[in-house]
Amino acid sequence: MDKTAENRWTASDAESLYRIREWGNGYFHVEDTGEVHVKLNRDNRASSISLMKIAKGLQERGLKLPVLLRFSDILDDRIRFINETFLQSIKDAGYKGTYRGVYPIKVNQQQQVIEEITHFGRQYHHGLETGSKAELIAALAYIDDPGAYVICNGYKDEEYIDLALRGRSLGIQTVLVIEMPSETEVIIERARELGIDPIIGIRMKPSTTAGGHWTESGGDRSVFVLNTTQVISAVDKLKNEGMLQCLKLLHYHLGSQIPNIHSIRIGATEAARFYTGLVHEGAPMGLLDIGGGLAVDYDGSSTNTGSSRNYSMKEYCDDIVEVVMVNCNEAGVEHPVIISESGRALVAYYSVLLLNVLDTNTFGSSTSPDEIPEDLRGAVENLLYVRRTLNEKNAQECLNDLNYYREEIRTKFLYGSVNMRERALAEHMYWSIMADIYEISRGKDYVPPELKNLEHHLSDIYYGNFSVFQSLPDVWAIDQLFPIMPIHYLLHKPERNAILADITCDCDGKIDKFIGRSEIRHTLPLHTPPDDEDYILGVFLVGAYQETLGDLHNLLGDTNVVSVTYDEHGSAVLHHELDGDTVADVLSYVEYDPKKLEALVRMKAETAVREGKITPQQRRKIITAYNAGLRGYTYYETDQED
Repeated sequence: MDKTAENRWTASDAESLYRIREWGNGYFHVEDTGEVHVKLNRDNRASSISLMKIAKGLQERGLKLPVLLRFSDILDDRIRFINETFLQSIKDAGYKGTYRGVYPIKVNQQQQVIEEITHFGRQYHHGLETGSKAELIAALAYIDDPGAYVICNGYKDEEYIDLALRGRSLGIQTVLVIEMPSETEVIIERARELGIDPIIGIRMKPSTTAGGHWTESGGDRSVFVLNTTQVISAVDKLKNEGMLQCLKLLHYHLGSQIPNIHSIRIGATEAARFYTGLVHEGAPMGLLDIGGGLAVDYDGSSTNTGSSRNYSMKEYCDDIVEVVMVNCNEAGVEHPVIISESGRALVAYYSVLLLNVLDTNTFGSSTSPDEIPEDLRGAVENLLYVRRTLNEKNAQECLNDLNYYREEIRTKFLYGSVNMRERALAEHMYWSIMADIYEISRGKDYVPPELKNLEHHLSDIYYGNFSVFQSLPDVWAIDQLFPIMPIHYLLHKPERNAILADITCDCDGKIDKFIGRSEIRHTLPLHTPPDDEDYILGVFLVGAYQETLGDLHNLLGDTNVVSVTYDEHGSAVLHHELDGDTVADVLSYVEYDPKKLEALVRMKAETAVREGKITPQQRRKIITAYNAGLRGYTYYETDQED
């Protein structure tokens, strides 16, 4: 490493390289100490806490990595921010209605999340959205605010409908949203049976389609919605049954993570037209639910791409308020309460996954010709020739020759004319020369595509102590980009380019797409891991969906979880500490009985003692080790308990 260049590397350089100011949204930054800090209150500098300090504190307490950190103060700030921004837009526009937020439980169903959202959101009457019976049961327990709404979406059987109606008896404003034509009749029947007046909503099928991963939430093929004909049919049914007065809400949903503000405006315009149409049909209405879709700028680019958005929170709120107000004014309709179901924008910043690097696999290390044994030189003579003749002008030609000669050596190996040691040397030299070609070509103004791809081919593999499938399922499923960077050593310039592999032993268990300045990068700049301590990476903005979509690939379970707040002295306070799954836990999830497993091993060990294969003392150690394994963390443990 160039020590002079390293000495010039600053915290500002690290922030620029990893673009933390762009995606951190004021919550994350690099301090002059070279460590990533989280600012738990963006208006209070004293709330800035080192993630590395938190990690070390957890390890000193015996809590092993990987660990998911939840920042309650950030969640509080996000709820305040969206509510205050909408209320300011309403005030500025002279809008006559108000705003109510509801959090979709599906985005992150963890108990702590729901508890804190209902606690922090109470001052704004922030409610919940449910899409299943189980979510409704959780909502009924945690909502204790007559000014908040519980929006009941999803497929509804009689039990679901009855629960929502009985919630009305408890003083909870549960809204039953008709999403299937058959639900109208069932809601009417159950309401009459129980003698409870429902609040009814209708979910319309928007013709507008938005970009991003969830474009099919709108358009003709969207599911769980009523088309225009079905909306009219539901209205007529309610009229005929004398229950049109119960129709209070119109709901629509364009999709999650909508990157383009134009789509949001068009969708809101269409919904406002439907809303005023329902008022003219005689429904009292009063509530317009614009659904979710408020995006998070994961890559900090502020662009119309799947991992970003081309609008601010203020522009989003201003546009929604303006569109609804203009359309209602034109139709002579009172301004409704605007409800939004923003979930991702609330909880994404709330969680950070910390993981340690276990090992690395590097490519392109140099080999001097003087180090090659004489009896092996013949097999690699052509490769040595490529190295001797390589220069700036013939880099592409040398790459072509290099690939040809490697394939030739592999073919010879198949037919027995090259032995294993010769092939190993050839492979080593191949990567060494590839690195030389890359170094020659990287500074040129124009680099051919084949040479440009060498960085990815030569990238190191850093093995992280995590499971993509458990903790970051959207990386695997939809190529979601999450900000990833080291949380320390940031006063040193990263000298390696790497991809990340997890410990699932699966070819898909890797991350090879990262945030770049103008395009997706296929490598992540990292440091050579130190010998004397863990090299720790942070994966940021993982609070939405990741905890609830994860699966038990290779029986790797939930990570340890810790919530972090700050006190008036700026010190970190750890609470809500949850142990991650043990081996016994995950085995029980897939129908194994840990006690039976232990009994089976005991029987095998006793048989081995009787047959003289092991001693009784050895049997005891085997059983002790087996039981310790059952109680242990499912992830790699870098130290062992005595």
